Amino acid sequence: KLNGEPRSYTRFNLTENMEGDNSQVEMKLSSDMDEEVGGNGVGDHLNHNSERSPYVARKPGRTPKNICFMAATTLLIFIIGYLIGYLVHRKKDLAPSCAASKLDFNDDVPEAFHETRAAPLMDWDKVEKLLAQQLSVSNFDSTFREFASNSHQAGSPGDDALANKVLKRFKEYGIQTWTDEHFIKIQQAPASGFNKVVFKGREERPQGFLSYSATGSRTGAVLYAHYGQESDFRMLQGKSINVNGRVILVRAGKISFAEKVYNAAKLNASAVLIYPDPDDYPIGENTQIYGHVHLGSGDPYTPGFPSFNHTQFPPVQSSGLPSILAQTITANMATNIMRQLGGETLPPEWGGVTKLGNETDLVTVEVNNVLTERKINNIFGVIKGYVDSDRYVILGAQRDSWGPGFARSTVGTSVLVELARSISEMVKHEGFRLRRSIVFASWSAGEYGSVGATEWLEGYLSSLSMKAFSYINLDGVVTAAPNPVSLASCPRLDMLEELQMDDAAYPFLAFSGIPSVSFRFTSNSDYKYFGTLLDTEDKLNSATSSQTPQFAMAAAQFAGHIALRLVHDHLLRLDLQKYNSIIRSQVAEINRRVKTVQRYQPQLLPKALSVQWLISASGSYSRASRALAKDSENSDLEDIEMCRLINDRIMAVERNLLSPYVSPKDSPFRHILMGSGPHTLNALSTHLEALRLSNPEADADLFRNQFALATWTIQGCANSLAGDIWALDNEI
Repeated sequence: KLNGEPRSYTRFNLTENMEGDNSQVEMKLSSDMDEEVGGNGVGDHLNHNSERSPYVARKPGRTPKNICFMAATTLLIFIIGYLIGYLVHRKKDLAPSCAASKLDFNDDVPEAFHETRAAPLMDWDKVEKLLAQQLSVSNFDSTFREFASNSHQAGSPGDDALANKVLKRFKEYGIQTWTDEHFIKIQQAPASGFNKVVFKGREERPQGFLSYSATGSRTGAVLYAHYGQESDFRMLQGKSINVNGRVILVRAGKISFAEKVYNAAKLNASAVLIYPDPDDYPIGENTQIYGHVHLGSGDPYTPGFPSFNHTQFPPVQSSGLPSILAQTITANMATNIMRQLGGETLPPEWGGVTKLGNETDLVTVEVNNVLTERKINNIFGVIKGYVDSDRYVILGAQRDSWGPGFARSTVGTSVLVELARSISEMVKHEGFRLRRSIVFASWSAGEYGSVGATEWLEGYLSSLSMKAFSYINLDGVVTAAPNPVSLASCPRLDMLEELQMDDAAYPFLAFSGIPSVSFRFTSNSDYKYFGTLLDTEDKLNSATSSQTPQFAMAAAQFAGHIALRLVHDHLLRLDLQKYNSIIRSQVAEINRRVKTVQRYQPQLLPKALSVQWLISASGSYSRASRALAKDSENSDLEDIEMCRLINDRIMAVERNLLSPYVSPKDSPFRHILMGSGPHTLNALSTHLEALRLSNPEADADLFRNQFALATWTIQGCANSLAGDIWALDNEI
């Protein structure tokens, strides 16, 4: 009983037979009458042979009165039996095959939903048309005006004001909302507003800065290193140029600021100066640039765990924080330095005009960035599905920016808000039913390395691991007008790129094992104003031929199609066989390099070391992915539980490619194919090359350990993909 009220219940036990085509139903009807009388059921109350029954009298004679009583009793038994039979039949017909979520928008639900707990499947063409009807250029014009801001750095009043606007919009749409608060550490510009660079008596005061740089003052000889890529430093070493203690001058572009600084720090440089070369960034000779140099994502002072205010951890910092100074300078400042450099002439492929610099070209770099704590808020809204409401796709956009950040954050936030409005309208008024849920997320502190998104992932990783099945990143989705331009239909993909570490989708994939995607409208020349105070609506309109709202609408349509297809279909459209070629290619490269080391350095890797087990694990994954594809093709789409099981197997793949043998604190990007660290297949190839070259940092025993763990990570993923334990293809 609950609160003294009588209760009744029906217990269903649905058991599928071996052929999967029939179900047995066990049903028990119970009421408080059973408990009060103490009998076993309705029949006990009508058992005239029970000596304890209050309805049994001494044996009567056949009087008319007794005959009437017996007839009435017989009729009563018949009526009760008929009612029980009807209830059994009716309850069996209505037995649900899975739990249904609470209806959020419309209680006028088709009868089919109540009977099967499955959302009626709207024709996909109609879904596309409904979304297209909801999106309009005029809506984006007004949304741009609402969310444009000249000042909204992470945790600032401007950022909080935008967060409240997003939250208000979500509530107006009638979707469930919540917020996520974090206390993070970021570096800001010095109190003076500038750092210092002094070269041959001339002092420069750049106002741009790189958050998470080491602080202090360093003096060293300038050395030009092109873009600061590993290949650039190898070229310098090939010329026997010493990098130790030098102040490295590099151009912006090609790789992230953090990677440039990391590459220089590995060779014991003392500082790095980064400038926007006019050939790459025609943004003005005195334009300041901003960024961060944490080789990772999230708050570097809480690596692997969330920055909640109540988190009681000892002081710790990410291994991705640089130990050397890093500072941006303007193109004009860089020109003043380069025209006075001595030393060798640049290699022809670097330009061949400027000198590289010699030991007498001394420069002093002073960085006084201030480490502060900021409170940030992530804003969320959810439209719940009607079948698998606990499974969801996430659409997310960065809200903060160094300056106006129109292309960086305003467009993405506007696309996010317009999609939330459009899809909620489709559900409320057009009869569209989502099978799964859609979560809309507005992140803060994206400019500091996807801090808001990563802290959320770290805080709720165990909850997200088997529930979030995709992340769609909306940052920077419009940067130029593609050529040829076609806005009549959803755009096609012209070029695919690997996710980079500074992409907000990267931690979702490499840290959390959630399939993720980023996309953008661009042209042959990338948008040049990210990380500057010139990222304005006017600059973006110039890059898009004044079609920014049109491209934003097309971007919303594209992202909306991905999200809606993932929550519309019975089975998730994630092609697991795409990884077959990636794994095979990397395994083949490892095999080739192992044979090379065994040929030239047999004392390091004996012939007994075989790559066969890694090849077998690769084959296991290939067979398991093909088997799952076949299961999907042959599945009964009306079998909700079967669809859920198949989808769970699909969702588990990325998560199982996260190495379980490394700590998220020490190696957060644990994905062995797309991550970063010694556990990845790329790292195995690099380690083999170091062994071949007899690099003193190479360790044959460490390689063999990493090799074994990577092998079993792939095999474990294949095992999970196969499903049931008896379906495993395990030859190891």
